[in-house]
Amino acid sequence: MVTPKLTRIPSMRERLEQNLSAHRNDIVSLLSRYVDQGKGILQPHHLLDEIENFIGDQTCRQKLADSPFGEMLKSSQEGIILPPYVTLAVRPRPGVWDFLRVNVDELSVEELSVSEYLIFKEELVDGQSTSPFVLELDLEPFNATFPRMSRSSSIGNGVQFLNRHLSSIMFRNKDCMDPFLDFLRAHKHKGYAMMLNDRIQTMSRLESSLAKAEDRLSKLPPDTPYSEFEYVLQELGFERGWGDNSERVLNMMHLLSDILQAPDPSSLEKFLGKIPMIFNVVVLSIHGYFGQANVLGLPDTGGQVVYILDQVRSLENEMLLKLRLQGLDIKPKILIVTRLIPNAKGTSCNQRLERVSGTEYTYILRVPFRTEKGILGKWISRFDIWPYLEAFTADAASEIAAELHGVPDLLIGNYSDGNLVASLLSNKLGVTQCNIAHALEKTKYPDSDLYWKKYEEKYHFSCQFTADLLAMNNADFIITSTYQEIAGTKNTVGQYENHSAFTLPGLYRVVHGIDVFDPKFNIVSPGADMTIYFSYAEKEKRLTSLHPTIEKLLFDPEQNDVHIGNLTDPSKPMIFSMARLDHVKNITGLVECYAKNNKLREHANLVVVAGYNDVKKSSDREEIAEIEKMHNLIKQYKLDGQLRWISAQTNRARNGELYRYIADSRGVFVQPAFYEAFGLTVVEAMTCGLPTFATCHGGPAEIVENGVSGFHIDPYHPDKTSATIADFFQKCEEEPSYWAKISDGGLKRISERYTWKIYSERLMTLAGVYSFWKYVSKLERRETRRYLEMFYILKFRALVKSVPLAVDDEP
Repeated sequence: MVTPKLTRIPSMRERLEQNLSAHRNDIVSLLSRYVDQGKGILQPHHLLDEIENFIGDQTCRQKLADSPFGEMLKSSQEGIILPPYVTLAVRPRPGVWDFLRVNVDELSVEELSVSEYLIFKEELVDGQSTSPFVLELDLEPFNATFPRMSRSSSIGNGVQFLNRHLSSIMFRNKDCMDPFLDFLRAHKHKGYAMMLNDRIQTMSRLESSLAKAEDRLSKLPPDTPYSEFEYVLQELGFERGWGDNSERVLNMMHLLSDILQAPDPSSLEKFLGKIPMIFNVVVLSIHGYFGQANVLGLPDTGGQVVYILDQVRSLENEMLLKLRLQGLDIKPKILIVTRLIPNAKGTSCNQRLERVSGTEYTYILRVPFRTEKGILGKWISRFDIWPYLEAFTADAASEIAAELHGVPDLLIGNYSDGNLVASLLSNKLGVTQCNIAHALEKTKYPDSDLYWKKYEEKYHFSCQFTADLLAMNNADFIITSTYQEIAGTKNTVGQYENHSAFTLPGLYRVVHGIDVFDPKFNIVSPGADMTIYFSYAEKEKRLTSLHPTIEKLLFDPEQNDVHIGNLTDPSKPMIFSMARLDHVKNITGLVECYAKNNKLREHANLVVVAGYNDVKKSSDREEIAEIEKMHNLIKQYKLDGQLRWISAQTNRARNGELYRYIADSRGVFVQPAFYEAFGLTVVEAMTCGLPTFATCHGGPAEIVENGVSGFHIDPYHPDKTSATIADFFQKCEEEPSYWAKISDGGLKRISERYTWKIYSERLMTLAGVYSFWKYVSKLERRETRRYLEMFYILKFRALVKSVPLAVDDEP
């Protein structure tokens, strides 16, 4: 038998050198064209466009594009040009990076470390550095012995990996089982023991007690209430928490016996998901106007508020169900901790405590921003709140303790500010922390790290990027709505992956920030509120009484601060979009791409619901710029008669019926954002049966299956976007069933993947599993947390001092 010969896989540098030999002339010409553009950053499409531009012959062009060098260019996420050097950041697969520098004059190739690449990149801003001493943040050494995944396809399945890895160690022999027993014995609520009492002190006693209990329970009718055999189980060492009747208790005990005899990661996860652990939850969402009415459309107030209100309603239902099935008479409590705003603009944001409608035990708890001069009265931008958060955390801790009469069992942070406060509280209280980013600003503003000084006065990104790094590394687990949030796609970088290595020149360098292969990442997708968002075809549920109001919004000829623009041909289908009016949401980009496509304008009208239409009503600088741009576009392209601009609408029930009304006209929904972390409006529109065109940058690309349940569009190529939408309407005219085909595909996709019930079950399981591993292993990562504490005190606090404090307006 011939032994197979092992061959070494050539490095990225060696492959590039081989290609330089094979395609020398073409590659040198291409690299020279890059250098001729002068120093700067070339984005992926710029790198590839040059191949199209300089090679006229199609065959030669294709040959180079298909070569290993061409594949390398396709994998490159940016090119740094500093003549005579071209440096490429090559990403062969999600989470894996190589950095190559080519001297075009000498045709030499060298491989760079992360630190060397960032130093080279900094020369774009500061020139060649003369100081060898620059602060570098490197978290890799702390995670060297920590379990991590290696396959890109496993990213986002952290809990499954963690269970497999750690359970194989813990259940290897009986001596390793003591932490597991301690965990079961530690369960108490307000001083009352649950699961096990002091009669069970050893694993052997647990196993014998389980056998006796299973024997007793198997002789009882399945629906026997727990109270009828409670004292029998107490004598054996068991307390409440196993179930509310004999069948459920027996099933739980069978599950534990199976784990002890033949450990299985999935059985362990199932068991941990059923143990009573989570009774009190604190959700942190600090910025904006957090309320239940009249807040949507106000500055910094949009999808995150909707997400959290839907989340807590579903979470309370799940907690109540679990507690009932566990046989516990315990009332859970959920607190949404946010900022109290005295000047509340007609909202409830100046009320300290407000019960969430549709719940029994969930409240909004508002804590003011406090300074040495007293309580801040007015709203301030999410970019300006950093100086207030440390005092806010201390005040919030006191308020939470007063409301819960103790500490929470789970902290859920939201966005950069909420995640930072969750980190500070978690360290203070020793509570399991979950992070939800919603959006990481660094990915929304290209090169905002490298050119942070340019953005600093307006956005204070140095504080925000630092806060994000601190919070994501402090978290016990992170949930995202999509894989793309974590690690992007084959061709795009994920939000979190974008924080693995970057530089803030003159401030510090992040050599290893966050590792997307870390098992703390889990994908848990939300849904839409099914009582509000449902298919246009469900006629018996339709809110037809709202149609006169909706028709007034769409067609009333009066021009006012609620709606401007007219639709002279209301028989046309409508292109519909609804979002905040800011640069990233790109509503003005949609208007412009519609305006420039005459075929599209012939086929359909455009209706947008976004922001204010009067600059005097907005206090948000970015929104004001977008309002002015909208008015200019309407005039420039003479859009009156084909465009209706409706100011932000906060009535969710009417918004749901508006989606369905648009569907009645055989319209479509368009989500044109430059980047969208998830895309709740995409889920809402698809749930209502609207064919949806959604950005390919971010989560919507995962929600929508292109050509099956909707369509992907690229906002960076507006001409292609408008052509794609126009072609859809053309095909619907030629093939009348096509609209319904795409609509049905969207409805099917939602029912299979995006519901709040699935979300809540998963979140509760994750909270239990991570709390367990944190208790029985070194998952608390004390070394990392101490390192981050130092970074917070020495660097973040200093950065915060550069953010000016707000001054209340004169009464």
